[in-house]
Amino acid sequence: MKINTNLAKLPAGYLFAEVAKRVKAYSARHPEADILRLGIGDVTRPLAPAVVEAMKRAADEMGTPQGFHGYSPDFGYDWLINAIIAGDYAPRGVQIAPDEVFISDGAKSDVGNLQELFGPDAKIAVTDPVYPVYVDSNAMAGRLGEYAEGKWTGLTYLPCNAENGFMPPLPETRVDVVYLCYPNNPTGTVLTKEQLRVFVDWALENEALIVYDAAYKAFISDPAVPRSIYEVPGADKCAIECCSFSKTAGFTGTRCAYTVVPKALTYGGVSLNRIWGRRQATKFNGVSYITQRAAQAVYSEAGQRQIMETIEYYRGNARVILDGLRQAGILAFGGVHSPYVWMKTPGDMPSWDFFDLLLTRAHVVGTPGEGFGPAGEGYFRLTAFNTLENTEAAVERIISVL
Repeated sequence: MKINTNLAKLPAGYLFAEVAKRVKAYSARHPEADILRLGIGDVTRPLAPAVVEAMKRAADEMGTPQGFHGYSPDFGYDWLINAIIAGDYAPRGVQIAPDEVFISDGAKSDVGNLQELFGPDAKIAVTDPVYPVYVDSNAMAGRLGEYAEGKWTGLTYLPCNAENGFMPPLPETRVDVVYLCYPNNPTGTVLTKEQLRVFVDWALENEALIVYDAAYKAFISDPAVPRSIYEVPGADKCAIECCSFSKTAGFTGTRCAYTVVPKALTYGGVSLNRIWGRRQATKFNGVSYITQRAAQAVYSEAGQRQIMETIEYYRGNARVILDGLRQAGILAFGGVHSPYVWMKTPGDMPSWDFFDLLLTRAHVVGTPGEGFGPAGEGYFRLTAFNTLENTEAAVERIISVL
């Protein structure tokens, strides 16, 4: 039996697993340390009451002969898909057909699995820094060459940094697929509709595909900032959009998301909508009835009010981090339309060294920028998903150390 040697080429540890490993080891040596975690992007506030009530009702239904549900439809229940279209797209003037929406158990799963649609020699481009799953999933498929000196030899990196205003440049060489995430993870920055149009026009001209991760769109507070790539004309002919309830409604442990694959997306005469549907029907058994009812409740009047209260709580935490760092003279970005603040390390300190400094001196956990790609070196990500009290304490500790 021969193994997939592409898996063996991956760097030693997945970024967030490595962070958890180091924190666990330090905690074991220093059990007295009160560690404040602003690292992994996991939420801390409970599910909205409207969501919990919907789950309870659905669970009760499942205990009756007439209300029991077995396998869910391969692509999701119509009532959830219609709620998504009415709640997320129609208000933005975007027309999406029900059979273009695919319900899944997470945006991470979808952005990792979408690479199965690409040919084995497809050329991939990512913004740099970037969410590691886009890179690792393509590396597992053998598209990225060799990993050497912190980079993949066959991957096109589009550096985003303070010098270019975190606006990714267009690829200078031929690529087939570009991954974009906005609001961005990890930098917390956004693109205007005009900036996004540059990529849509490029993709249409070059017959390329954009995989657009909109997992954090609920944090956008400016109506002029696009929440969907489909707000840009022509994007339905060149873009797949992945969305999640994890950060919108606290579903990190509940698991529900959706991906839009327009029927206008065709490459080489093949419909991506059709083959993605075929892939899902083969490899995925759907999201549970109880979870989909919970997701439907997100779009109720009470659900919308309650989840926005939570979003605003996290926005407040992000303001605490951003304002605190800036008042201390630390260069920091994001944190306005995003739960992430992207800070410059002092004196261009290597980001893992800065991680160790904060862990050992301040007992604060963040995420080293290097883990998100070469352009992330010298930066550090902090999240707004802890409590307000812990967030304020963590910022005070960081400033005192610096």
